[in-house]
This record gives sequence, C-alpha cells and structure tokens, in this order.
Amino acid sequence: MTPIDYFVLAGYFAVMIAIGIWAMRRVSDQEDYFMGGRGFGKVMQTFAAFGAGTGAHEPVQVGSTAWTSGLSGAWSALMWLFVTPIYWITAVWYRRMRHLTLGDWFVERYESRNMGAAYTLFAIVFYMVYLSTMFSALAAFAVPLMGVETGLFGYDLKYTLIPAIAMVVILYGVLGGLTAAYWTDLVQGLFIILLSVLLIPYGLWALAKQYGGENEQGLMDGFRIMHERVSIDYFNLFSGPSSGEFPIHYIISLSLLAMVGIVVQPHFIATGGGSAKTEDEARIGLVVGNFLKRLCTAGWALTALIALALLAGNPEIATNPDRVWGVAAREILGPLNLGLVGLMLACLLAAMMSSADTYMIVTSGLVVRNVYAAYVDSEASEKKYVLVGRMTGLVIIIGAAVFALMYADVFGQFKMAMELPILFAAPFWLGMYWRRVNRTAVWGTIAFSLLLFFILPVAIPMINPGLRTNPSLATTTHVVTKTFERTATESDVARHEAWTAANAALAANGGSAKATIGPPPPAATLGQPIAITIKSGGASIFWRGDVQAVGTPQLELVDERQEGDMLVRVERKTGPQIGQGSFNLDFLLYSAVGIDLSGASRATLETLRLPTRLLTPFLVLILLSLLTPRGSTEVLNRYFAKMNTPVVADPEADQALLEQAYASPATTATRKLFPASDWEFVKPTSKDVAGFVASCIFCVLFVGMLMWVATIGSVSGN
Repeated sequence: MTPIDYFVLAGYFAVMIAIGIWAMRRVSDQEDYFMGGRGFGKVMQTFAAFGAGTGAHEPVQVGSTAWTSGLSGAWSALMWLFVTPIYWITAVWYRRMRHLTLGDWFVERYESRNMGAAYTLFAIVFYMVYLSTMFSALAAFAVPLMGVETGLFGYDLKYTLIPAIAMVVILYGVLGGLTAAYWTDLVQGLFIILLSVLLIPYGLWALAKQYGGENEQGLMDGFRIMHERVSIDYFNLFSGPSSGEFPIHYIISLSLLAMVGIVVQPHFIATGGGSAKTEDEARIGLVVGNFLKRLCTAGWALTALIALALLAGNPEIATNPDRVWGVAAREILGPLNLGLVGLMLACLLAAMMSSADTYMIVTSGLVVRNVYAAYVDSEASEKKYVLVGRMTGLVIIIGAAVFALMYADVFGQFKMAMELPILFAAPFWLGMYWRRVNRTAVWGTIAFSLLLFFILPVAIPMINPGLRTNPSLATTTHVVTKTFERTATESDVARHEAWTAANAALAANGGSAKATIGPPPPAATLGQPIAITIKSGGASIFWRGDVQAVGTPQLELVDERQEGDMLVRVERKTGPQIGQGSFNLDFLLYSAVGIDLSGASRATLETLRLPTRLLTPFLVLILLSLLTPRGSTEVLNRYFAKMNTPVVADPEADQALLEQAYASPATTATRKLFPASDWEFVKPTSKDVAGFVASCIFCVLFVGMLMWVATIGSVSGN
C-alpha cells in the first residue's frame, strides 16, 4: 500500500467516527438507542438489511470457494437466495412485535424472564462465533494488501489489525447506537457495492493487456481470454467435476438450515423490520436489501474466476486460497497508484463494520432489557439504561476478536455459527402459529437440543476415550478417485508451478506443505492432454474431525469402473484408525436402521446432519407441548391480538389500535384459516401473495442471469 492508500483508509475511519458523534446527540432513550426511534424508511431499511446481512467473510469466502470449486463455490454465500422470499412474510412479524429485542418476544410469548436471559446468552455466543468469521476474513484479505506479515512487536499482522478494527467499531457504534449503525450502513453499503464490482473491469482489462493481442484490449476480450485460460468445468453453477463441494442436495440442506435458523438471529428484530416506520418499509427494506446482496455475490464469484485466469500462478494463493481477494486487489489495482487498494480495504472493512455495529447494539440491547433491567435494576432511568447498553456493547466485539485470533477457518467458523440457532428456532416458529406451545415444553426442547447437539458430542468421547479407536466408529467413507483427460489450459500450467514453488518454500522453512496446501495440481503442458484426478471421500462418518490412521494408511480396492470418459476407482481405508473432534451422536441413528454411509460424499454427510437438527427439535416440542399445561389464555389472547393488528406509523394511533384489539381479541381473529383450532395461521392478503411470488420469480431470474454471465466470452456464449 502507498501513502495515498493509507490516506483513503484514514479518511474512511474519520467519517465513520464522525457519524457516531453526530448520532450520539440524537439519543435520549432506549428506543432511540436500540431502535433508532422506529423512524427508518425504505432506503435506510434496505441498506440496513444489506449492510447487516453482508459480512466481510463472504467476499473472501466466495473468493476462496470459487477459486477451488469454480462458479459453484458461490453457493457458500448464495444458500440464502431461496430464503429471501420468506423475508416478505417475516418482516411483518418483527414490526408487529413492537419489541426492542427478540428476548422481549420470548419473555412475552412464554411468560418467562429466564427465557429472555437464556436467549441473551445464546446471542452473545452466536455473535462471537459469527463475527469472528469476518475478523478472520479481514486478516486474510489485508495481509497481502499491506505487504507485511507481521504487526506490532513482531507478531502476526492479525494481532494488530483485528484489535484496531474492533476499536473503531466500538467507538462509533457505542456512541451513536442504531442510528449511527444505520447511517454508516448506508455509506458502507455503497462501499460494499463498489467492492463487488471494482475488480471486475480492471481485472478483465488486465487479462486483455497481459494476454491479448495489440487490438484486444476491451472487456469482451478479457472475458474471452478468461475462458481460454480456465477450464470450462469451472463455469458450471450446479454440475461438473469442480462442483463436487456444493452438489444440489447440499445446497438445499444449507438453504433449509438457513431458513429455519435466520428468524432467531438476534439482529432480525432491528434489520428484519422492527426499526421501520411501517410494515411496508419493513418488507421492502428486508427483501430488496437481501436481493442486493445476492447481486453482489455474483460479482464476488466472477471476480474469483477472473483472478483464477490472471493469478493462477501466484504462490500466496496456492498456500492459502482465502487470500484471493487481497492478492487480486494488490496485483490489479496497486500498479495504478490511485488509492484504489486503500479503497478496496476500506470497502471490505465496510462489509465487516456494517454488520458488527448492528450486532453489537442488538446484543447490548438484550443485555440491558433481559438481564440488567430484569434482574439488576428495573427502575433505572432511560439514561442509565443507554449507558449500560453502551458499556455492554464491548463484550460482543472483544469476544469476537478473541475468537478470531484463536481460529482462522472462515467457512468452518461460518458453518458452526449456522447451527447454533437451532436451539431457539423451533420455539420461535411454533410459537408464532400454535397456541399449545408453552414455557415448560420450550425449556425441555432447548435442554434436549443443547444436550444432543452440543454437549454430548463433546462429553461422550471425554468420558469414554475408547470410542475414538472403536473399529465400527473410527471409520470413513470410501475414497473415490475419478480420472479423466482434457486439454490443459494456461491456468492449469500456472497452478502447478505455483503449488510447486509454494511447496518448496514451505519445505525449506520446515513447514508441512501437504497439510497446508493440499495435494499438488497435475503437471501440465499447454494445449496437451492432461490427466485430471479428483479425489473425494475418506471423510469421517462418526466424528466431526478427520480420522487419522495408526501407522501407514492402507487402501483396499472396492470397485473400479468406467463412466463414459472417466475412470472411477473406489477404495476403503483399512487398519486401525483414531477419530478426531466431537462425536456425531445423531449418526448412530442411521447406523441403527442399517443405512450404509461408506459410499457417501462429504457434502452428503453434511446434508444428513440436517434431518435430526431441524426436525427433531420440532417433534420434541410438539410432543412436550401436548403433555404439559397450556400457557395463560389471557396472555395468549393479548399476544395474538397484537400480532394480528397492523402497524401504523403514528405511535399514539398505533397504541390506540392495540388497546382496541386487547379489549376485543376476537375481532382480530376474523382471518384465521382454522377458526376453531389452536393454529393461528391467517388468510394471506393480495400483498402477501404478490410480494412472495415476485421474490420467487427474482430468484429464478437471478440463477438464470448468473448462468448466462458465466457464458460471456466462451465459444458457446458467442
């Protein structure tokens, strides 16, 4: 980075802090601090949803997975695409709750302040893990940009960079509350859009300049050269040899997990619609903001493919694919010396900070409302509550920074965060629609899920270490080797050379090259046939970590067959092995019913984690609800009367409508689909149907657009 890059970066930080100071003067009570006075319109809600939903880990994550898996790697972030139409419905919920936190909702619906406190604890842990993915991604991005590996006192640069970023987020978020977060989200949203498209034209021009002829310097020439240098299978969105990491069933499972869990992510009470003026602002902001993010995801995937064509020979990326974005920004934008490298880093900081500020404020709201006011001081002044909120906001950011310094697997941290919401997902979904769900049943379901999915998998192998060497449990899926030939591209040649160089450098420094950068790409000669070997399988079935062989690993042939032009060889690992990580307790169910998982892929194993994690809590909650006493009829009547009363922008008029609904709850139940039952489903309005259908149509159009973009410049695309 040059001085002008640092100047751009410093200017960005100064603007963010200035917004925090300005917003601080507008805060007078909790609603101002935690909800911005519920005065945000469509534009602010759109960029709030866009900013809070777009983390710094996602461009880096998509860059890494698209580098290794081709266009299908975009699904590491696009799994949210098919969830977006649901937002048209859920946005109304959060606005009609009229609460400051989702913890307040659990307290009201289940008549339990302890449940509000339990939800607060979940929120703290969830955001520490989730935000840590963004800190880790930023560190991977910034190291190649800044051109140094170490920071203060000679430690790894992340030990300097992550605390510095955390401090800036704390400064403006603590000062200004949600108003500061939303105004910075507006600014940062524009930066994120810029981040998503900036490298595309410059990267295509760089390709044309470096590999094109004298009269081939345009964008379309860049697209054509990209297709010439990268194998065609890298441009498949759903299929092809390079898309094995994200097959269709895994995409569906990720989408379902996201749909069930997203509704209880704590920030949705604000960005999901609770801070909007009316229900229309809530809906439009949430849906449009998230579709805007989907469009940016397409830009991230295309950038990674351009980088693959241009930088396949880069040893830094061969060592760590998470550095795709950083190296690409440095190599493509750096030579221009226009401050664009600093701008690019500011853009990624914007992606991280626009999420972190909202998460911090939402978490501090939970601590204030559902812990401090509930257990410490229920009579404190509004000024005192705001002060406590500002102070407790530090916990989430500092905790996330510490977690990021301990772990650095961006996608692994992300998947861990995605599973945590299953603790509260079933109580939320059923609590929205079924009167029979009660406090006792919810506590039982939370305890069951916590025990089965988070405690026992860790505790069981600690209590009985012999399970790790049990031959029936320390098993793996078959190792499948697929071999086929195609013409070698320039990126094939460059990737092998880069891997060889990185491998030699690591070996010279005493590092474990194999563990760091994986198997070598095949040696290739441009234009000549190249033998492509794709190995999959060998994944642990009953353990979250890998299974390590005792001594030299042995393979036994199971099957060998020809599938078209591809030779498929299937082998099983033999000999004593040791299971690593936590125990997949729920996979004993598959074994008990006789399902053989030895032929499953890693993605299939991840998919099979879905049924137990999604369905079991719902089944347990339904069963316990039928066996335990109902909640208070009066509380339920008030709650469902409120949820069936549309919001109006004027707070006084809205309160008057609520009082009428509370006085006569039956008048709010005229649209119930099942009037004589405990189910509170209501007939959809024309606006409900139109918005949902339009969102579904956009999802289909988006997939078609992304597949079309992948053909630009190819022979078939012409």
